[in-house]
Amino acid sequence: MWSTILDASARQWEAARRSAAAGGPRILVATTMGSFQHALVVESLVAAGLTLRGASVDFLLCDQSLPACQMVKLNNDDPETLLAAERPSRCPSCFRRGADFLQPLGLTVHLLGDTITAVDRANIRLLAATAPLDAIPTYTLDGCRVGEHALAGSLRFLARGDLQDEPRGEAILRRYFEASLLAVVGVDRLLAGQAYDVAVFNHGIYVPQGLIREACARRGVRVVTWNPAYRRRTFVFSHGDSYHHTMIDEPTATWSGLQLSDAQRAALADYLNGRRTGREDWIWFNKQPDEDADAVLQRLGLRPDRPIVTLLTSVVWDAQLHYAANAFPDMMAWIEFTVAHLAQRPDLQLVIRVHPAEATGTVPSRQRVADELARRFPALPGNVTVVPPDDGASTYVLLERSNAALIYSTKTGIEASCLGIPTIVAGEAWIRNKGFSLDATSSEEYATYLDQLPFPGGLSHAERELALRYAYHFFFRRMLPIAPIEVGDKNQMTLVGTDLQAFAEGGDPGLEVICRGILDGSPFIYDGAHISGAGAALGGGF
Repeated sequence: MWSTILDASARQWEAARRSAAAGGPRILVATTMGSFQHALVVESLVAAGLTLRGASVDFLLCDQSLPACQMVKLNNDDPETLLAAERPSRCPSCFRRGADFLQPLGLTVHLLGDTITAVDRANIRLLAATAPLDAIPTYTLDGCRVGEHALAGSLRFLARGDLQDEPRGEAILRRYFEASLLAVVGVDRLLAGQAYDVAVFNHGIYVPQGLIREACARRGVRVVTWNPAYRRRTFVFSHGDSYHHTMIDEPTATWSGLQLSDAQRAALADYLNGRRTGREDWIWFNKQPDEDADAVLQRLGLRPDRPIVTLLTSVVWDAQLHYAANAFPDMMAWIEFTVAHLAQRPDLQLVIRVHPAEATGTVPSRQRVADELARRFPALPGNVTVVPPDDGASTYVLLERSNAALIYSTKTGIEASCLGIPTIVAGEAWIRNKGFSLDATSSEEYATYLDQLPFPGGLSHAERELALRYAYHFFFRRMLPIAPIEVGDKNQMTLVGTDLQAFAEGGDPGLEVICRGILDGSPFIYDGAHISGAGAALGGGF
C-alpha cells in the first residue's frame, strides 16, 4: 500500500522526513498490535500527515512481548490454548504483519520488548501469579490503573460481564494482569528515555492501549485516542482519554449553541432514518429489521393502548470500566432492579430489547441477558417482554411506540431523544449531563424516575431541540471524515488514491482537523462540509 504511494512521491517524502527529524514536535504513534489492520491504515495515514506537517513521528509495535492482548478473542483462541503457551499463537504473524506494513515509511519503529528486561518479566510473572484475586481489578502501579484494564481485557476475551461461573476466569485474569504489568512497565520505560510531546493510539482501553494511556499520564505526555465511528469513512478522536470517557465529560457549550440550518436538519433527519438499516454506516448490527410496527407489537404480545417502556441493553462485556456516575455496579444489576421495580406497575408494559450485537458482534457474547434474567426471575412478571438479540424487530419501531426509554450505556439514547422520547440514564451513556435526559446517579434516584413513568407529554420542545443539536454535533462534527480511507472486502480498510499531496496540509479537510488537533491540541470538531457514505457534500458552518 505505502510502497505504491511513496514511489510516486519519493522526493517529497524524503524531504519531509529530513525536515521533521531536524526538530519538529515528537509524536509517538503507539499502534502496538500489528494485526489490527484498521489501526495500521489509520495510524500510518495520520503519521504521514503529521510528517508532512513537520512532526517527527515514531511508531511502537509489540514484538511478541505480551502473553495476552486485545487481538486474542475467544472465537479464535479458547482459554486452554491461550493458557498453555507463553504467548498467543498469532504473535509471530501479528508482529511480522505490522513491521512489514510500516517498513516503507522509513520512520523509526520502537519494539516493546526492547524496554522490558528479564528481571522485569520474572518479577511481573511472580506478582501476577500471587496477587490476591480480589485485589487485581483495583490494582495500581505508580498511579497507573493496571487492574482495571486487565479486567476489561479479560472480560472482552471471555465475552462476559463478570468472571462468575467461568472455570478459567481466574487464570485468564491473571494472564491479562501479567500482560498489563508488562505493557505499562515497557511503555513507561520507553517514555522515560524519549521526549515525546504527544502519543496517538487507538481505543485507549483494554490491553495494551489502556496501559499506554496510563503510562503517558504518569509521564505527562499528552494523549490522543481514536476509534472508528458509525458513519462510513469517519472516526472519533479524543484528547486525554478514551472516547468512552471524554464523550460523557465534553462541555455542553461545545454544541448547545448550534443554530441548525434547514439543510443540516434535513441531513440529520436523513442520516437518522438511514441508521435503521445502516445505509450510511459501517457499524450496525440488525441487518434485516422488521419495520412493520403493528405486526411487531402483535407478535410480541404488546397492547398498543397501554404505555410501553423500552429498556435497551448493551453487550454485557463491553468496556467494563469504572464510571463514577453509574447508578448500579453493572448492567445486569440495573436490569434486575428495573424488572423488580416495574413488576409493581401492571399499568406499564416493559420491553427489554436485547442488543443485536450480543449475537452478531465481532465478539459474540457468552453471557446472555436472557439467560441472566432467567436465573434471577424463573418466571418473568406478566408485564415484561424480552426481545432476543436475533429477533428482527426494529429497535426504532419499538422506540416510536414507546412512552419512555431506559438505557445504561447504549448510544441509541441519542436517537430516542431525537424522537422526543424521555430517556432515563442509569449508566455511562453519552447523553448523560447533556440537558435532555433524566440522569440517575444512584439506585434511589433511578427509582424516583421510574415512579414518574410513563411521561405522557414526551420531551419538551427545548429538550428535543437540545437533543437534535447534540445529535448533529455527535454524528457530523465529532465523527471526522477521512476521504482517502475506504472499507473493502472482509471489512478491510484501504487507502484510496496514490497522491501524497492529499495527505499534506490543504489536502483532506478531515485529516487536517485530526493533524491540527494532535499538533496544537485544538478540538477534534469538523465544521466543514460533511461527507456522507455516498460521497455527497452538504454545506456546513453555523
